[in-house]
Amino acid sequence: MADITLAALTKVYAGGVRALDAVDLTIEDGEFFALLGPSGCGKTTLLRTLAGLETATAGGVAIGGRDVTALAPGRRDVAMVFQDYALFPHMTVTDNIAYPLRIRKVPGGERREKAAETAAELGLSELLARRPDQLSGGQQQRVALARAMACHPRAFLFDEPLSNLDARMRLEARTFLKRLQRELGVTTVFVTHDQAEALAMADRIAVMEHGRIRQLGTPAEVFRRPANTFVASFIGSTPMNLLPGIAQDGAVVVAEVPLPTPEGLDLTGDGELTYGIRPEYLTYHPAPVDGALAGEVRVVENLGSAQLVTLEGSAGVVQTVVDEDVPITPGERGWALPRRDRALVYREGELLTPTDHPGERGTETS
Repeated sequence: MADITLAALTKVYAGGVRALDAVDLTIEDGEFFALLGPSGCGKTTLLRTLAGLETATAGGVAIGGRDVTALAPGRRDVAMVFQDYALFPHMTVTDNIAYPLRIRKVPGGERREKAAETAAELGLSELLARRPDQLSGGQQQRVALARAMACHPRAFLFDEPLSNLDARMRLEARTFLKRLQRELGVTTVFVTHDQAEALAMADRIAVMEHGRIRQLGTPAEVFRRPANTFVASFIGSTPMNLLPGIAQDGAVVVAEVPLPTPEGLDLTGDGELTYGIRPEYLTYHPAPVDGALAGEVRVVENLGSAQLVTLEGSAGVVQTVVDEDVPITPGERGWALPRRDRALVYREGELLTPTDHPGERGTETS
């Protein structure tokens, strides 16, 4: 077993900067787990503390039921792939892959044999005599992965390993990494600021802010039901529309328009309400429709198979995704109608859950 457990993990730097704030987290054996968040949220610090490259101020780390909090990195039985791959420029591919085995004092012949076997699994057999400066970015990434695989670690730790690749290669590497992890069945923790990567690859995602986990759940849970307005604004290739409103007759009213509101919400009581709806879940109309928000078309962006239309009206800026074949001209009047089953309502930044479905949202940690 190689499950990972963090118990009240805290990291405070000099000057009182709290990078991790009593994080509790369990990552299951064989899981592909993503740590997601903006720069400075603590995700890389968490990964480095898990690897032993940072010393925890408080709390504990256990891997496979073994407390490794006080162990040096080399004794934790994990392998880390860095953002810049950290390959030795003076070594060949063979020597780079075999380096962890060399540190473990594995005999030279056995090291080279294992390096060749691992390289073959990743399609590197013809590159074994080359040095890193003779490789493409994708090839360097695979060498870094092969080096991590060669020592059969209990867990892989990835620190934004795709960020140095171009857009096309990132897509290919995403598919490759996901397939490789499934085949190996190794517990994997993947740090990224790219929510598209996390949604596409992870079994579960922890969205972080200011050293805390703001939501923990599957990609579907985090995308469909963000637990708070921070997650709602961060997740999605186009940001969620978050519109200030008030409660009236069982609906949320935005700019004097009663919008389609999910049933079963307790809208009574004081506190700001925010109506959340993703651009993908708004339908564009060229004429007035009940429950739709009106505005002037300011911008039309071509997304390939669709268009992102920005409306500006009394509700502020509202974006909606429209089919590519619908003719829309900047300056015209338009109406955006939300889907009731995809609408979300937040009070004081936290998601309101229908009373008959109390467990629909992902786990939160404040």
